[in-house]
Amino acid sequence: MNEFVEIYTDGACKGNPGVGGWGAWFHYNGHEKSIFGGEENTTNNRMEMTAVIKALESLRRPSQVKLYTDSSYVQKGMTEWLAGWKAKHWKTATKKPVKNDDLWKQLDALASQHQIEWLWVRGHDGNEGNERADALANAGVEHILLKR
Repeated sequence: MNEFVEIYTDGACKGNPGVGGWGAWFHYNGHEKSIFGGEENTTNNRMEMTAVIKALESLRRPSQVKLYTDSSYVQKGMTEWLAGWKAKHWKTATKKPVKNDDLWKQLDALASQHQIEWLWVRGHDGNEGNERADALANAGVEHILLKR
């Protein structure tokens, strides 16, 4: 595993909850790939997480990944909060159920198959990968809206 895959992910929501979209842009060894989708009734955080889940699901083999997200919720969830939630049987420090635990469990299982560096980037700040992921997430929203 000496080569790494760069993945930029983003989620979007028109209303929160509302119509949502997710997108991911991959860069690997001179190649690019884009994926996107959406859901009718969701939240921005769920779309941010779904973007990462769909991106990791599309990897064909265990990989070294540099995963860029503008969601501190996703980045901190995976690097700071997850271990505590698992140790507390999916409860927060205040003993409340972890929100989106269905997606956190899915993301945890997928992440365990790869070596991932979780990198936060400022959104809407001219970063090419983040701008592409944002455009894909918005395309996911538009796709749902057009189906109505």
